[in-house]
Amino acid sequence: MRWLPGLRTLRRYEVAWLRHDIVAGLVLTTMLVPVGIAYAVASGLPGIYGLYATIVPLLAYALFGPSRILVLGPDSSLAAVILAVVLPLSGGDPMRAVALASMMAVVSGMVCILAGLARLGFITELLSKPIRYGYMNGIALTVLISQLPKLFGISIEGTGPLNDLRYTAAAVLEGRVNWVAFIVGAATLAVILLLKGSTRIPGILLAVIGATVAVGVLDLGTRADVAVLGSLPQGLPAFVIPWITTADVVPVLIGGCAVALVSFADTSVLSRVYAARTRTSVDPNQEVVGLGVANLAAGFFQGFPISSSSSRTPVAEAAGSKTQLTGVVGALAVALLLVAAPDLLQSLPTSALAAVVIASAIGLFELTDLRRIYRIQRWEFWLSIVCTLGVAVLGAIPGIGLAIVIAVIEFLWDGWRPYSAILGRVAGIKGYHDMTRYPDARRIPGLVLFRWDAPLFFANAEFFRDRLLDAVATSPTPVRWVVVAAEPVTSVDVTSADMLAELDETLHAAGIELCFAEMKDPVKDKLKRFEVFARLGDEAFFATLGVAVSRYLKTHAVDWEDWKDHRTP
Repeated sequence: MRWLPGLRTLRRYEVAWLRHDIVAGLVLTTMLVPVGIAYAVASGLPGIYGLYATIVPLLAYALFGPSRILVLGPDSSLAAVILAVVLPLSGGDPMRAVALASMMAVVSGMVCILAGLARLGFITELLSKPIRYGYMNGIALTVLISQLPKLFGISIEGTGPLNDLRYTAAAVLEGRVNWVAFIVGAATLAVILLLKGSTRIPGILLAVIGATVAVGVLDLGTRADVAVLGSLPQGLPAFVIPWITTADVVPVLIGGCAVALVSFADTSVLSRVYAARTRTSVDPNQEVVGLGVANLAAGFFQGFPISSSSSRTPVAEAAGSKTQLTGVVGALAVALLLVAAPDLLQSLPTSALAAVVIASAIGLFELTDLRRIYRIQRWEFWLSIVCTLGVAVLGAIPGIGLAIVIAVIEFLWDGWRPYSAILGRVAGIKGYHDMTRYPDARRIPGLVLFRWDAPLFFANAEFFRDRLLDAVATSPTPVRWVVVAAEPVTSVDVTSADMLAELDETLHAAGIELCFAEMKDPVKDKLKRFEVFARLGDEAFFATLGVAVSRYLKTHAVDWEDWKDHRTP
């Protein structure tokens, strides 16, 4: 059951879900067919192989994939990578191109499976909620903009959201819009949005059927030049081992690994996003395994590398998908279309398909929680915006990478320049507290209580030493002891351990003892391994600050009266 999440879902399947999954699968089919063909062509392959890369991977993922809603298939983020390998090596031979692309899928699948077995899914933990929001908003914006030319019934030469917007705006201003196609698409979009909240009426399916019937009955494809899907190629995928030459091995390996990296990042983010949206949990390692098995299935059944789809997944969700059965229904429906009814969707207008994608993209935008994040944590809000712009302008993977780099820099900054405090005694309050928060706190003569709120490592070791020496220099009385409140210190490394040894020498030369209180045992173990613990001595470590203060007061004659000494019984 652990390795076959689909069977686990099947055992717990509820009859009430069946209608939703079937309807969602049929709606999804209207997307799978044109998108699969389009991405195959974009990857330098004959269109029918995009359908082959859709059918078998969906069935494989339904069995091995942990996400109940994720839809896998050919994706725009992989097309450029596949084309870069296939185009120069195939020499214009379509069957050689298919073999190369299929072997890339096999390589990608093996890499993903190994990554999942090695439990590398933790990498997705680098993606915080604002980054995930930024990614999804960027993808939604990119998908929405990419569909505008189809909605307006125009053909443009743009590559990327900015160029798409520029060329679309120019086409509209120049009067090159096909208004009949636009009316069909706009009406489809309106129906979908109006019926979006309905649990009884499948708005997307109804809108797509209505648009197809209208275009077919009125013959708008011919009379008004409305672009339609047209007849589908026929045939089902067969098991084929993709043979390549020895000269192709290196570029195919490199391309397959690049595809694995892109699809791993894309699928991991999308999986976590939809797990949060549906309030379910997903095993990221099994997610990578499921992705790998789906790619293997694509490679051995005349397909090419696939990934999760940020355009088809929201379509499935919007259509009411409950489980992986949606993908199974979609795969079987595509296969049935290829065998029995290749002309069934020939009158489906591309502007209606654009409306379906746009409606799905609108549902991807996350704005409500971003407003909350803006109110409570401005820098994370702007991190999300940077991720959105990065994805929209640079592409999905560079955009995510940019946001992660910024997040890591912020994290390192917090560790590089952490908060520290000098502690004092506050009347009526137990313990020792930050004197910047409690200006009336009293300092014990000759004693510096210094708290460091971070791990000690190479990047902040010198900063720790400087802050502690500043605390000694600003003491109102000559210092005899320095006690570091070390409970927040979760780790030390060799650089910081050597710094502590040097600091002890400096303080010892000034007649000051360096001590630690509340240090965790694992950190003590590291100091023992680094030979610093023995240098300081066991007597320099105290269980609590209170014990350290009591030892200091017993060792030195200090004019000090504690507020507890004056409490009435």
